[in-house]
Amino acid sequence: MMKIEHVAFNVSEPQAVAAWYCEQFGLSVVRHLPQPYQTHFLADEYATILEIYCNPPDQVPDYSAADPLIFHLAFTSKDPLSDSAKLISAGASLHADHHLPDGSHLMMLRDPWGLAIQLCKRSSPLV
Repeated sequence: MMKIEHVAFNVSEPQAVAAWYCEQFGLSVVRHLPQPYQTHFLADEYATILEIYCNPPDQVPDYSAADPLIFHLAFTSKDPLSDSAKLISAGASLHADHHLPDGSHLMMLRDPWGLAIQLCKRSSPLV
């Protein structure tokens, strides 16, 4: 059986993006390949891996122009209001705040580079 190894993001400033996600979400750099694309593999405590790199610079998607529902990176949050305030103070911006009929609370933000981030407090965990 195959399992997802990582999800990759082509960004304009991989060093700054990797540092921001490590600082804000407690991720750790588990592998860094400085040449030629400044590739950073970031992991959480469950071994969920994000790859952050720049290859080539003119092919970086305009994340801020895309609707967050097209693509976003979602994190669980016990307190989306508090966590979003922390992220906003670190340069993120609020896009939407949704309270679902089932009691879930979902907040959509954008990181300082425009990538959509969702904070999820589910009334019932997905797994």
